[in-house]
Amino acid sequence: MSAASPAAGGPTVGTPAAGPVELDVARYWWLWIVTGIAWIIAALIVLQFDAASITTVGVIIGCMFLFAGVQQLMIGTLTGQPRWLSVTFGVLFLIAGFIGVFNPESTFAGFADILGFLFLCVGVFWTIQAFVSKPDNPVWWLGLITGVLMVILAFWTSGQFFIEKAYTLLVFAGIWGLMHGLGDIARAFAARSLRDA
Repeated sequence: MSAASPAAGGPTVGTPAAGPVELDVARYWWLWIVTGIAWIIAALIVLQFDAASITTVGVIIGCMFLFAGVQQLMIGTLTGQPRWLSVTFGVLFLIAGFIGVFNPESTFAGFADILGFLFLCVGVFWTIQAFVSKPDNPVWWLGLITGVLMVILAFWTSGQFFIEKAYTLLVFAGIWGLMHGLGDIARAFAARSLRDA
């Protein structure tokens, strides 16, 4: 935050100071809306599948991880936040995505088997990302809440049997996509307000 006077060309009190990179990203705020809607559509498709659609769900989960990986790599190259965090998780998401797309049945079984660990990784990532983006993101607390909820779900899921884990994977893959989509839409409006400021 800066208290520079508007007459001096600085930002006003109460508006975040934005550099040229942040303003370039804010110019494309509508892309967050597009990706948010795509995440929500993917989540709704996942939530409609039953046990007979394991192959399709494995492919969709793989595509979701691929998309999340590309998105994290783009965030790492475009923002001033610590790039190592976005790039590291982007590479991990890409690896998981390729495995999911090329071996969907085994991927589904493997994901169901280690579902608690996957939820724990996602929850920790969302929690760290919320704290890292706190100075620039007015809705950082939304990421913190979803991260903590995902960590709680991780411990709950770890104690379930495989069949329950398989159905839980179907449900929570959809919920994960929904939360990601809503988070992207929230980021879009935050970026638009940064651009307008």
